[in-house]
Amino acid sequence: MDGNLYKTVSQSKSFLFRFAGVSNCVPVTSSPGMLATALLVLLCASTSASALQARASSYNGEYGGGGGKRFSHSGYQLEGPITALRVRVNRYFIVGLQVRYGKVWSDYVGGKSGDLEEIFLHPGESVIQVSGKYKLYLRKLVFVTDKGRYLPFGKDTGTSFNALPLYPNTVLRFISGRSGSLIDAIGLHWDTYPSDCSSC
Repeated sequence: MDGNLYKTVSQSKSFLFRFAGVSNCVPVTSSPGMLATALLVLLCASTSASALQARASSYNGEYGGGGGKRFSHSGYQLEGPITALRVRVNRYFIVGLQVRYGKVWSDYVGGKSGDLEEIFLHPGESVIQVSGKYKLYLRKLVFVTDKGRYLPFGKDTGTSFNALPLYPNTVLRFISGRSGSLIDAIGLHWDTYPSDCSSC
């Protein structure tokens, strides 16, 4: 093919892709190799966006002993942010837990002895720190909110822990752990506050 004709055909087949967040245009021809390169760039951009989004999530725990049956409230976070807490305590341990997500209460986990305490968060209020104590079982939990409230449950004995989210502007979204007749252990899951919660 004549050199000038080849150059003209190549130029007419060229087109520009502009990717979000990239200020330069990438020229791509319709050859298979160049299209494969364009697809690879798109895939990398998509993966980078997913990685940035995943950086809002973090986890602390488990804090406690090794017994009990596993539980997780991961599905409840879809109902909305944490809006209330029920904690059952006896003279020595955290006996049971139940958390309200949006307007839906989670399943109760733990035993039935002791006194049940219930705390409601104010609209828009979130838990930003959880500390406590354990020795084979969970003995104390303290929830700290972004409104400066300090919500303690249980007795001040055992090994201490202090859990904070890894990333800024994230809050406690759900809990997990292990339980039987008592709360054996707890895990804390942090993420961004849901922006589309009309019932909170």
